[in-house]
Amino acid sequence: MHVYQVIKRPLITEKATRLADEENVYVFQVDRRANKIQIKKAIEEIYGVHVEDVRVVNMKPKRGRWGPRTVVRKPAWKKAYVRLREGDTIQLFEGV
Repeated sequence: MHVYQVIKRPLITEKATRLADEENVYVFQVDRRANKIQIKKAIEEIYGVHVEDVRVVNMKPKRGRWGPRTVVRKPAWKKAYVRLREGDTIQLFEGV
């Protein structure tokens, strides 16, 4: 799997921003087939940083409603928490 297929997008939420500021942990949506080793190599190659730890969470599919009778199923996805070495950062939105 190519590195740009492993990492889909960074997740920018209040919790993810707090983790990045306080604990140097960044959150990404990743391919469901990717494992921790592939995620680590992809982050190191794309952003040029050193990864210390990767934690992975499988997010369950959710059901929602669209209109009064239509039920929508949102797909399952995978989230990765990536801890970087002290001093390394990833520039996501700083300076924009």
